[in-house]
Amino acid sequence: MEKRAKAVEVKNQKNEKTGDGYSGGFPSEVIEIVGRHGVAGEVTQVKCKVLAGFDKDKIIRRNVRGPVAVNDILMLKETEMEALPIR
Repeated sequence: MEKRAKAVEVKNQKNEKTGDGYSGGFPSEVIEIVGRHGVAGEVTQVKCKVLAGFDKDKIIRRNVRGPVAVNDILMLKETEMEALPIR
């Protein structure tokens, strides 16, 4: 029984660390609010600086739905894609 418990513990440790060790997302800080768009202005476009992971210190543009302010921390599931600029 002890052997099985140890195997489950090792499996759980592997599941927690995917990619660079961030299974819940990569933290990024909002540095600028670019503008709002959408039919009713429900989406805010922001520039944010990635704080950890492969793209650390990269500044990317993302669309955020919901309340957001400068210096907020967003948890991004991926940091490779960037939002298109508002026209």
